[in-house]
Amino acid sequence: MIEVIALAAFAIALSAFVKGRNTAARLEFEIAALKEALARVEAQRPIVSTDVQTPEQDKAVEAIEAATAVNMSAEPELISEISKGDAIFGGPPPGQDAVEKASRGEPVAANVAAGMPTGVVQPQRESLESRLGARWAVWVGGIALALGGVFMVKYSIDAGLLSPAVRLSMAAVFGLALIGIGEFVRRRATPLVADEFQNAMIPGILTAAGVVTLFGVCFAAHGIYGFIGPVTAFGLLALISLATVGLSLLHGQAFAGLGLLASLVTPALVSSESPSPWSLFGFLGIAWTATLLASRIRRWSVVPSMANIGLSLWALAYIASVRPVESLPVTLVMLLMVAGVSLLWPGHLVSPGAEPQPEAAATDQQPAAPSAWEKVMVPPFAAITITAAISLLLTALALISPFTSAGGYPVTEFCVLAAALAALGALRNYAVYPALLASVVAVAGLWSMMALSGVLTFIDPAIPGHIAVLAVPEQTAMLAGMALSSAFILLGAIAQALHLRDHPPFATIWAAIMAVVPAALTGMSFLTVGDFTFDLPHGLFSLAAGVVFLGLAEWLSRRTVEPAHIHRPQAFLLAGSLALFVIALHALTEGVATTILIAFLGAAYVASTRLRSWTALPWMMVGSAIVVLARIAWEPTIVGPQNLSTMPVFNGLLTGYGIPALLLALAAFELRNWPGLRVRNLLQALASLFSLLTVAILVRHAMNGGVLDSAVPTLGEQSIYTLVAIGGSCIMMTLDRKSPSPVFRYGSMAIGVLSMLSILGAHLLGLNPYFSGELLGSVPFFDLLLIGYLLPGLGYAGLSWYARGKRPVLYVTALAVTGAVLAFAWATLSVRRFWQGESIADWKGFLQGETYTYSVVWLLLGVLLLALGSRLNAKSLRITSAVLVFVAVLKVFLIDMANLEGFLRALSFIGLGGVLIGIGLFYQKILSGKARAPVEPAVDIAAEPGQTG
Repeated sequence: MIEVIALAAFAIALSAFVKGRNTAARLEFEIAALKEALARVEAQRPIVSTDVQTPEQDKAVEAIEAATAVNMSAEPELISEISKGDAIFGGPPPGQDAVEKASRGEPVAANVAAGMPTGVVQPQRESLESRLGARWAVWVGGIALALGGVFMVKYSIDAGLLSPAVRLSMAAVFGLALIGIGEFVRRRATPLVADEFQNAMIPGILTAAGVVTLFGVCFAAHGIYGFIGPVTAFGLLALISLATVGLSLLHGQAFAGLGLLASLVTPALVSSESPSPWSLFGFLGIAWTATLLASRIRRWSVVPSMANIGLSLWALAYIASVRPVESLPVTLVMLLMVAGVSLLWPGHLVSPGAEPQPEAAATDQQPAAPSAWEKVMVPPFAAITITAAISLLLTALALISPFTSAGGYPVTEFCVLAAALAALGALRNYAVYPALLASVVAVAGLWSMMALSGVLTFIDPAIPGHIAVLAVPEQTAMLAGMALSSAFILLGAIAQALHLRDHPPFATIWAAIMAVVPAALTGMSFLTVGDFTFDLPHGLFSLAAGVVFLGLAEWLSRRTVEPAHIHRPQAFLLAGSLALFVIALHALTEGVATTILIAFLGAAYVASTRLRSWTALPWMMVGSAIVVLARIAWEPTIVGPQNLSTMPVFNGLLTGYGIPALLLALAAFELRNWPGLRVRNLLQALASLFSLLTVAILVRHAMNGGVLDSAVPTLGEQSIYTLVAIGGSCIMMTLDRKSPSPVFRYGSMAIGVLSMLSILGAHLLGLNPYFSGELLGSVPFFDLLLIGYLLPGLGYAGLSWYARGKRPVLYVTALAVTGAVLAFAWATLSVRRFWQGESIADWKGFLQGETYTYSVVWLLLGVLLLALGSRLNAKSLRITSAVLVFVAVLKVFLIDMANLEGFLRALSFIGLGGVLIGIGLFYQKILSGKARAPVEPAVDIAAEPGQTG
C-alpha cells in the first residue's frame, strides 16, 4: 500500500511539472509583451539639455529614471497587470502616469513615480490554502519521493526479485534521476516562483530526495553488503556531502543544512581499523570551510552556526573517547574555525549595524536609531561569532581536562586557542562576544591548571586527597598565565588602535578586558603557585605590565579623538595598572611595609593630577584605600599577632593605620579644587573612617594589654570609643564649616546617631556596672562612673550646644536628651556607690537611706535642669526637667511610701512638696513676667539663632 502511495505521489508531481511547463510558456509570451511596453516607455523619455537645466527638469528626469527602474525590476508583478490590461487600474500600468507627468514638468510623489499606490501597503497574511497548496504539498511530496525510493528497495529485498548489486544500482539511478529532474525544473520554473515560497522550492525538494537516496546507497554498499571498502565509502560520502553544499548555492540554506548534516554524519557511518584524527578533522575542516564559503556568498547565518556547533561536538567527542588524545589536529581545526570566521564569513564584510534589515512599511514615526552601545552588544550575524566562540571555549577547556591527562596536558595548545579567540575579538569590531568569552577561557582554564582542587581541599579537608594535585607543574602554570596576560595586553592595545575612533564602546570593552584579565591571571598565579614571602618573577612581571598600562594611558591621551571617547578606556587602564602594582607589592614586600606602600601608591596617583588632568587618577587613591581596608579586615594587627608590640600607641598599628589615614587626608586636601566632587567627598569620608579606626584600634590595644582579640570591651574601653565618636562628630562639623561638604555634614550626624545607639546598648544596658557587676575603683568620683557616664554626658551636652544652628533641630535635641540621660545615670549610680561601695551589683539590694537619696538627687537634678533651661531659654531642657521631676514624684508615691519608714518617709514627702511648690512659684513668676512683657518667641537650645522654640 505504501509503495502505491509513493508512486501516486510521484505521478502527481510529474503532472504538476508538465502543467508548469505550459504555464511557463504562457508567461514567456507575457514577458515579451512587457519588454515591448518598457521599450515604448523608454522612447517617451524627453531629451534634456545638459547646458541649462531647471530644477523642475531635474525632478522630471529623476522621476522617469525611478519609474523605469522600478518597472524593469518588477517583472513578476507587472506580468499579470499587462495580461489583465487597464481593467483593474482604469488606465495605463502603474508608474506610466508619473512618467507622463514628469515629462510635462509636473511634480510627482516618490511612491507614485515608483508605480506604488499612495497608501501604505501592509503585507498580507498567508492563507491556509497557500500553506497547504504551495508549501506542505511540496514538503510532503519530497518526503514521499524519498520514502518511495527506500520502500522500492525494501520491497525488492523482501521479495528477492533482484540481487543486491542490481538494487543498489537502480537506487543510485533513481537518486541521480531525481537530481536531474530537480535541476531541469529549477531552470524552467524557478524564476516564476514568488520569494515567499523559496523554502518550499520543488527543485530543491527533488534534489534533496536524490541526495538522500545516493547517501543511503553508499552507506548500504559499505555497511550492509561490503561491496566497497572504508576508504572508497568515505570518499563517496564526502563527495556527496560536499556536492550537496555546493548545490545549496542554487537551492537555498535548507539544502546547505542537509549537506552539512551529511558531512557531519559521514565519519560516523564509516568504520576503520586504524582511525586517524588527521583524516577525521581534515575532512571536517574541508566540509566546514565549504559550508562557510557558501554561506558567505548567500549571506547565511544559521547554517554556519550549525557548522560551528557540529565541529565542536566532534572535537569534544574525540577528546572524551580516545586515549591518548592527539591534541594538534583538534587545535588546528579550531584555529581554522577562528580564521574562517575572521577572514571569510562574516570576515571584514560587516560592521556593527551593517546587517541588512527587511524594509519596513513607510510610516510617520520611524524607529529610533540604535545607540553605539546597542550596535556593539547586538552585532550583525551574532549567531556565527557566538557559536564559534562557545565551540572554541568548550574545546579549549576540554583539552586541559582530566580526559587529556594520559598524554600530558596540552598547555601550549590551550594558550594558542585562547589567544586566537581573543585575536578574533580584537580584530573584528563585531566580535564582542568572542572577546568576552576569550577572557572566560583564559581565566577558567588557568584556574583549572592551577589546582582548583587544591583550593577546595584547603577549604574542606574532607575532599579526597588525590584531587588535590596540580594539573601541571608550577612553573608551566606560571608561564602560561604570564603568556596569556601578555597576549591580552597586546591585543587590547591593537583593539584601541583599530576601534577607538570609530567604535568607542567596543574599545571600552576591550580596555576593561585587558585590565581585568591580566590582573586576574597574574593574581591567580601568585596566590596558587607564588611565594608569599618574596616572589621575584611575579613581582617583576606585574611591575612591567603596570608600566605598560600607564604608557598606554598616556598614548590614549595623545590620540586625536574625542575626549569623551578616551575617559573610560583610560580609567580601565589606570585601574589595571593599580591592580598589577598592588600584586607586585604583595610579591616583593610583606607585613606593614605592604600596607604602607599601597597607601603611598594611591597617593602617587593623586600627586600625578598636577601633571595630568585625567579624571580617573584620584579614583586610584580610593582603590588603594579599599585594598588597605581589605588587608586590615584580613589581618587587623597588620604585622601579625606574634610580631605586634605591647607598647601602647607607638607600635605597628600606629603606622599601619595612621599613615594611610594621613595620606587620605592629604589626598582630599590636594583635591580641594578638583572638579570631581564625588571622589573628593569619598576621600574625605575614607580619611575620617581611617582616623576613627586608628584611634579605636590604639585604644583597644592599650586597654587589653597589647593584645587584639575578640573579647567583649569593658565600660572604660567603650567609653573611650564614645568620647572618640563625640570628638569625631565635632571635628567633622568644624570641617564642614571651613569647607562645606556632604561627607562632613552627614558623616558628623551619622557618627552622632551611631554613638547614641551605642549608649543605649552598651552604657545603659550591656556594660552597666549595676548589671555586669564590674568594680568601679577605689577612689570616689574619679572612678569608672566618671569616664563611663559623666564625661560622655558632658560631651553630648557640649556637642548639642555646638551643633545649635548647624544641624537639624531633632538631631540637636536628641544630643541634649542623651547628655541629660547620661547625667541622670551618673547621678543615680553615684548614689548607689556612696551607699554600696565599689560594687554596685543588683544582687546587693537597696538600703532605706539609699532609696531616700535617690529622690533627693533626682529632684535636685530636675531643678538644676530647670534653671539651665530658663537661663539658656532652652525648651528641651525644661521639658527634660519636667520629665525627671515627674519620675521623682512617681518614685516618692509608689516606692518611698512602701519602703521607707518613720522620719525618712516624712522627710521624703516634705522635700517633694517643697520642691514642687518652689517649681510652681518659679513658673508663676516667669509666666507673670511674660504676661506684662511684650510677647517674644522663646528660642530653643536646639534651634538656629533667630529660630523660634
